Amino acid sequence: MSAPRPVIRKAVFPAAGLGTRFLPATKAQPKEMLPLVDKPVIQYVVEEAVASGIETIIIVTGRGKSAIEDHFDVAYELEQMLEQRGKHDLLREVRSISDMINVSYVRQKEPLGLGHAILMARALVGNEPFAVFLGDDIIEARVPVMRQMMDVHARRGCSVVAVERVSRERTRDYGIVAVRPDGRGAVGSGGGAGGGNAGGGNVASGGHEYEVTDLVEKPAPEEAPSDLAIIGRYILTPEIFEHLEKTRAGRGGEIQLTDGLRSLLGQQPICAYSFDGKRYDTGDKLGFLKATVEFALRRPDLGAAFRDYLAGLDLDGSGLRMRPPAVPPTAASRGAATLAAGRTPAPRRSATRRTPTARRRAARRRTTRRR
Repeated sequence: MSAPRPVIRKAVFPAAGLGTRFLPATKAQPKEMLPLVDKPVIQYVVEEAVASGIETIIIVTGRGKSAIEDHFDVAYELEQMLEQRGKHDLLREVRSISDMINVSYVRQKEPLGLGHAILMARALVGNEPFAVFLGDDIIEARVPVMRQMMDVHARRGCSVVAVERVSRERTRDYGIVAVRPDGRGAVGSGGGAGGGNAGGGNVASGGHEYEVTDLVEKPAPEEAPSDLAIIGRYILTPEIFEHLEKTRAGRGGEIQLTDGLRSLLGQQPICAYSFDGKRYDTGDKLGFLKATVEFALRRPDLGAAFRDYLAGLDLDGSGLRMRPPAVPPTAASRGAATLAAGRTPAPRRSATRRTPTARRRAARRRTTRRR
């Protein structure tokens, strides 16, 4: 009888990137803290980790990322104020964030790539398999995607990467896997459901497992071995750290996780998992907008009013027009109406605004004249 597979207890969240795709919004705040309706993007991903059974998360941060630490910390002054003002619903919500999960932090001093960021967490992970969540990818699924991947890892005992079909034109934006069909799902070309929808909102009707035979980082469309792109969910065996240490800087002078996985593949099998769920790429401006609209429409407190607002927009091929609001009458229109009625308009008062000092001087002059 084989020994039980190790349980996935820890997850690494790389969050040291510069967020250049969202400049200037990310000049002074982490991209992970951009709000999706009223919660920062990273919180949605942490909630998936919690729902999957993860016990501890390790967030890899860099300079200018202290807002992430503050968000998952206790906010004594805020909690005290909410309690004093009787805002108990907000108080419970704020406290639930700091009570959500155990959080540790490690610093990546330079943005040297995803592989390097994961290597920074080695001491905190230890010698056990662990999960990796990329904060750009928010995935709506009946069963959390990481929970689906944990089940695959429990059966196979190897590293697991989440994949999604993309159009051939977009292979240069992702790590791409070459796979061998293993009986649980057929591999073909040409996007599946939602494949090639730039900007997120892709629906994957997956649950298919594939044996990986090769991995290529951001290949040109004509060089891509398949249309299966690696997206932001991984389960990695601890041996990955040894291979990342030996991995040389690749594209852009960064240590790529895909290159480290390719080295690991020489010693261990790797499984690609086509998950069941809907992914939003919030690291892309269009994907971020799509996620904002769809998440707002699902909200019981916002959905109906927001849907009415969207229905009132006049969308045509030349742009966006809104139904004009009622315009209050101007002074000129009121004067014209008065003349039309046969009345003499009252003399207009000066529109010049006096400063407080000028008003006090005028009041003193009036008092002097009365005397």
